[in-house]
Amino acid sequence: MILEGKTALITGASRGIGAALAVGLAKHGANTVITDLDRQSDELAKVAAQVGETEQKCLALPLDVTNKSVVESVVGEATDAFGQIDILVNNAGILLPKPLEELDEKTWDAHFDVNAKGVLLCTNAVLPQMRQRKSGRIINIASIAGRQGVPTQGHYAATKATAITLTRVYSQEVGMDGITVNAICPGIILTEMGKNNLGSQENIDHWTNVAALKRLGDPDDIVGPAVFFASDLSNFVTGQALNVCGGIYFH
Repeated sequence: MILEGKTALITGASRGIGAALAVGLAKHGANTVITDLDRQSDELAKVAAQVGETEQKCLALPLDVTNKSVVESVVGEATDAFGQIDILVNNAGILLPKPLEELDEKTWDAHFDVNAKGVLLCTNAVLPQMRQRKSGRIINIASIAGRQGVPTQGHYAATKATAITLTRVYSQEVGMDGITVNAICPGIILTEMGKNNLGSQENIDHWTNVAALKRLGDPDDIVGPAVFFASDLSNFVTGQALNVCGGIYFH
């Protein structure tokens, strides 16, 4: 129960990596505030029920990470419910593959609004209370796509590169207040989004063979690194972006 007594707020928690992190952090002792878009309320409720099985407290709230006033309201409600937010996991993200040459402005803007601005707005909303306590953990879920770029995912990769850069800059701007900021860069994780992106069993087999571990990721594979960054085990680690990809990417 390494996170006992801590409260974690997780965005994009209705499915995939976000859902796994909600349950995983709870299993390690954290109370959780799980959030996602209002249209995902049924899925979010199912995750809340799973978290409830761990006997940790859970609050499910609708959240659009692109809306500053809504973000601040949700952070306020979560803080009122649990007293404070110790851990923020910026996980909310979208991916609609398309070659850059065919990309329309609306799709470009939507990706940056969720994947990049969402990180900014949520982080800024929790920082005042973390600064006051001289303690806090911020974990940004980026991607190995942000390391090198991927065909048909240039816009997504650009947002994840932004998330990595925000991680590095925030760490330097808030480190003096005892707050650490780190990123996790998942490889190919077999979530609904991941499977849709791969498109075929042939692609799944290809990337399985490329990976050093000869398998692709499960959402639960992200839990261990997140617990590390959220806990006192990582007290002297900040501004880092950790690849969690089974050995697909090595830089």
